[in-house]
Amino acid sequence: MRRIFSVILIPLCLLVFVSGVFAAAGKVSKLSGEVSYRTRANIPYQAAKEGIELEVGYWIKTGKNGWARLSLSDGSTFTLANNTEFEIDRYLISSKKKEGIFKLSQGKLRAAVVKFAGRTDFKVKSPTAVAGIKGTEFLMMTQGYANVLFGEEGVVGISGDTGPDKPLSSDMMVQNTRGIIPVDPVDIKPDAKLKEARDNFKKITAATPPEDWEISGSLPHIIARWNINYGHYLADAGKYEESLYVFQIALDLSTLADVRGDARLERGAVYSRFLRNPEAALAEYLLILEEYPDNPQRETALYLTGITLNELGFTKRAKERLLQYTKEFPTGKHIGNVETILKTIKD
Repeated sequence: MRRIFSVILIPLCLLVFVSGVFAAAGKVSKLSGEVSYRTRANIPYQAAKEGIELEVGYWIKTGKNGWARLSLSDGSTFTLANNTEFEIDRYLISSKKKEGIFKLSQGKLRAAVVKFAGRTDFKVKSPTAVAGIKGTEFLMMTQGYANVLFGEEGVVGISGDTGPDKPLSSDMMVQNTRGIIPVDPVDIKPDAKLKEARDNFKKITAATPPEDWEISGSLPHIIARWNINYGHYLADAGKYEESLYVFQIALDLSTLADVRGDARLERGAVYSRFLRNPEAALAEYLLILEEYPDNPQRETALYLTGITLNELGFTKRAKERLLQYTKEFPTGKHIGNVETILKTIKD
């Protein structure tokens, strides 16, 4: 009888262990439009359906009109807007603690993590930022190298690849790019443009998907344009390095030529006027000329390229650029200064 009992006992123990390891982390509780999933990295996606169970290692992806609500076993939820890719990298729940690592490769989400009596260690990671969560709700957008986060409830610690984190609380915004320490939190309430951006973000991650996704596509450009104004304010306040960082976030957020052109002109101005670094300023102006030949900012960039080359002692190249300006913009806003400087340049 002893042998029979031991033979039966071992499989039962194994069965309990296996069922605990492979218990579902959650499910797709609601979806709309194009939503797909895969069970591990580097394999093709397949169409998702409402109610499918999600386990550790699963990826969820939404298309250009896709939207999905993911409900975890502890009651927490992640709402994914369109063009979003999300991975459940780690998820462990016990009576004393819960741990989770979730990866946002790209896109926009709303995270609502329920409070827990024990220790909570949830993290949402993008390629260049980490959001450390206890029990809170926040919005997160990852666009290229840049990350923008809006606080809804509770406090989230936002960090880059290294260094200290910055606290994100309700009605605040924190952003970073390229793994660098985030910019100091900004209050949303007194800023109409920032509040509009946050409200649009909430619409695309609400309990039901929006009727169209136009506001989702424009959101990075709106915040990038806001960053250009904010960076200008920081420069006027003497916070030059921080202003350069904010302009870089604008560059990493937006693909629009006029936004990027303005951001580069502003970076050039900070380098030239405040940091006495004409070489760095020249690099910004040349990038405008090379990348955006039809951009309105080309006129000023060409003028400043000539001025800066002359300042650096490259008179021949300066004269070439200024003569180029007179041909391209014979009635331009800088033509008077250009003609005056040309008279002073010796061959």
